[in-house]
Amino acid sequence: MTQILIIYHSQAGHTEAMAQRVARGAESIDGVQIVLKKAGEATLQDLLECDGLAIGSPEYFGYMAGMIKDFFDRTYEPARKDRRIFKKPYVVFISAGNDGSGALNQIERICLGYPLKKIYQPVVAKGELDEDTLKKCEDLGKTIAAGCEAGIY
Repeated sequence: MTQILIIYHSQAGHTEAMAQRVARGAESIDGVQIVLKKAGEATLQDLLECDGLAIGSPEYFGYMAGMIKDFFDRTYEPARKDRRIFKKPYVVFISAGNDGSGALNQIERICLGYPLKKIYQPVVAKGELDEDTLKKCEDLGKTIAAGCEAGIY
């Protein structure tokens, strides 16, 4: 069974709502199992076992959430030594009070270092969430799940 890991950090609930919609989209694909975890609870084993990764972060001070950075910090060295993560597909979703570019740039930069493979344009919610943004999150989940399940990525 194809496994999609969705990690996120949320304090106000916006990024969590986005993560839930990414999960809903991914779950709609037959043969796909979802692992939805807060970044502080996600482990190296979660990363190694998944077929695709969705990363969700609020933007704080023009940067990703510290817990997302913590996940990367905890997993980088051992993951780098384990070739199972090489070019693993990933997508990003961000809840931003500003434009989200700082958080997105930092996440993408780190993902290059693993290296992971970006497979779809990120969803960046600027300000309050609306149904259009949440639908984009659902589509993001469907895209990574369907591509991983079909072996495209």
